Amino acid sequence: MPTASINDIEIYFERYGQGTPVLNISGSGGDLRNTRADLSPLNEHFDVLHYDQRGGGQTSKPDVAYSMADYAQDAAEMIVHAGWTKAHVVGTSFGGMVAQHLAITRPELVDRLVLKCTSPGGLLPSFPLQILEDLDVEAALELRLGLYDNRWDPGADDPIPGLGRIYDWIVKQARQERSAELVIGSRRQIAARAEHDVSRKLGRIRAETLVCAGEYDDMAPLKNSVALVESIPNARLQVFQGGHFFWLQDLDAMPAIIEFLAA
Repeated sequence: MPTASINDIEIYFERYGQGTPVLNISGSGGDLRNTRADLSPLNEHFDVLHYDQRGGGQTSKPDVAYSMADYAQDAAEMIVHAGWTKAHVVGTSFGGMVAQHLAITRPELVDRLVLKCTSPGGLLPSFPLQILEDLDVEAALELRLGLYDNRWDPGADDPIPGLGRIYDWIVKQARQERSAELVIGSRRQIAARAEHDVSRKLGRIRAETLVCAGEYDDMAPLKNSVALVESIPNARLQVFQGGHFFWLQDLDAMPAIIEFLAA
């Protein structure tokens, strides 16, 4: 099992493809055992390192509080561990928050930056996931699906437009029983996420940045992406037809991201 000894923990990672380096930072609760990093379209164009963040997946879950600084440092050290002097960075949802901290604190490591369905924090946070953690499984799932895409209709043939069979996978994963270790790790990750606020520091990001948003996303609303673009000096916004999983719903999304990274 490939792991990197970083910041006193063991970080599980998978690496695919060849070419320009890309660090792919996952969202809350990301677990490479479920998300099939080997199928990422990025792998066909770049040398991509995917990893489980602290508290999740097959990475260590230390019995301490986690901070956004910890997550940014983990990301920085993964770039160094890969033998890269810098890399393009793609951050999704919570991973986008980590990527913002990374680009602010270690700008020399970040080439181009993609921020997907994420938020600057402060007055414009993503939905507080601790609310979901305190609900029973079915109530949390119902709320979560509506946040993923505000068009959600459980009675429709395609309850979240464009997701198809992936919708069933999302529901299955949400109902899957987690180990006590994963539950605790998730809560610590969510606690760190709740402290995310770089709204007054975004002007320090030097990287050319593509901010991607789903028009129907209520987990990380479009206005949050607009605020990111307004505050990051070299940023532009692309809005796609979808919600929090717009890159799975809109077939134009991944080609646009790949084109930006390859420019």
